[in-house]
Amino acid sequence: MLIDLHTHTYPDSDDSFMGPDELIGAAKRLGLDGVCLTEHDFFWSMAKLSALSRRHDFLVLPGCELNTDEGHLLVFGLRRYVFGFHKPHVVRQLVDRAGGVIIAAHPHRRRFLEEPAQEPHLRSAMLDRAAGAEFFQICDAIEGINGRATILENRFSQDLAGRLGLPLTGGSDAHRVTQLGTAATRFQRDITSLEDLVQELRAGRFQSVDLTNGNPDGIGAAKGMPR
Repeated sequence: MLIDLHTHTYPDSDDSFMGPDELIGAAKRLGLDGVCLTEHDFFWSMAKLSALSRRHDFLVLPGCELNTDEGHLLVFGLRRYVFGFHKPHVVRQLVDRAGGVIIAAHPHRRRFLEEPAQEPHLRSAMLDRAAGAEFFQICDAIEGINGRATILENRFSQDLAGRLGLPLTGGSDAHRVTQLGTAATRFQRDITSLEDLVQELRAGRFQSVDLTNGNPDGIGAAKGMPR
């Protein structure tokens, strides 16, 4: 199954330019098997998501992109926003309690600059600093293919995941219809619910997939998660 783990819709993500019905219709036309609505610091209710899924006859699952002091996290398994989510260690505690999963969203941000990275020793230093950050120690996976990132930014994220020994996911991070169909995550087993999604992420039965740069079969096969 090919699922986009990272999308945003208006008005729940106020920087998005597409509504949920528009996103789902486009995702179906592009051949995806499902999408996760990961609004900024906002959780969809299961009742509204179920209604969307039925209306479109399409898999729509909940997640959230949390804005923390150290970076952005995609979380799956939580149901509502609570005070303290700006602290990564609090997110980890609550996700563990819920039996969920944390993915570092676009991890190159704040940590990678393309122009200085043309110097190998400067890129290596950026990678060293990122790999040593406590922020990534709480993550179960790294978003290795972000549809809105450049090839060099994604390559940095993939190298970071290699340093950390973490599996790679893919997502479009779409805020517009034209940004869909760029990246996704391919799962080895069928997924019909949030519980299935979390189980498969934790088991590592997935690959990140680049849908725009000639690599539809996926990279970075997961090997299972320690948590």
